Amino acid sequence: MTQDEAAADFHAFFERHHAELSRLAYLLTGEADAADDLAADAMVALWHRWDRARRADSAVAYARGIVANLARSRIRSTVRERRRVLLFWSHRPERTDGPDLAAVMDVRAALDMLPFRKRACVVLRYAFDLSEKDTAAALGISVGTVKSQTSKGSAELQRLLGTPAADELVGRGSR
Repeated sequence: MTQDEAAADFHAFFERHHAELSRLAYLLTGEADAADDLAADAMVALWHRWDRARRADSAVAYARGIVANLARSRIRSTVRERRRVLLFWSHRPERTDGPDLAAVMDVRAALDMLPFRKRACVVLRYAFDLSEKDTAAALGISVGTVKSQTSKGSAELQRLLGTPAADELVGRGSR
């Protein structure tokens, strides 16, 4: 494949999948501004590996994996930064007497409470309607881990949301 053909192929891929990758980044990080940046960074990384990605079983799964890794790095960086700020500005440990019920009712806030792998599995399975196999490929984990993490993540969301509609929100009502 010539350089021009590869560029045209990549451009078509970009047009088809950039919005989806941005949505994935948003659901994983909860940050709308960061989502487009992460999707763009993923596309740049994908372009640098386009020959390998194009030959992979699924270039979109390859791209989802890049987005998931970039999102994980951003979350870790943000957590470290917040801890540093908290240590700098606070002399007493942060405590809460109970859960913030308004935040628990918000699906986005409930997703933020899940550990990254559970959140990624739930988002890819239910928001993106990927199969267990496709989710495993995107995250670079086994199908069994996807099943376990999705089940545990769904149960945690149901517990956090605490409503009969929780089944609908995590996708069990449509399965």
